[in-house]
Amino acid sequence: VQLSESGGGLVQAGDSLTLSCTASGLISTGYAMGWFRQGPGQVRYFVAAIDWSGTEADYGDSLEGRFTIARKNGNNTVTLSMNGLKPEDTAVYYCAVGRTPQTMAVRVVSFWGQGTQVTVSS
Repeated sequence: VQLSESGGGLVQAGDSLTLSCTASGLISTGYAMGWFRQGPGQVRYFVAAIDWSGTEADYGDSLEGRFTIARKNGNNTVTLSMNGLKPEDTAVYYCAVGRTPQTMAVRVVSFWGQGTQVTVSS
């Protein structure tokens, strides 16, 4: 199983950025996909996850409204659109696959991506 992430980079506070992740090598269908993030010296936090159909999503605390998760491309790609970025959003963002958005929200994850760096300057 491979999760290929893209879209990270260096932006200024207030800017927008969209991350993308495509899953390959998965035999089953019906899986959820999502994102976590890990800042310097911090634990890995849940950001958002979305179900197979793309209709049910869960978000981490205080992120819904600025961040939007979506499913596309035959359900094997997930995007994370981030608006109004703040310096505290600086982290490595990890794509993940799990069973449902709710189980991913409590860190039950089957597969992890390698991570993509997002840096927000003030």
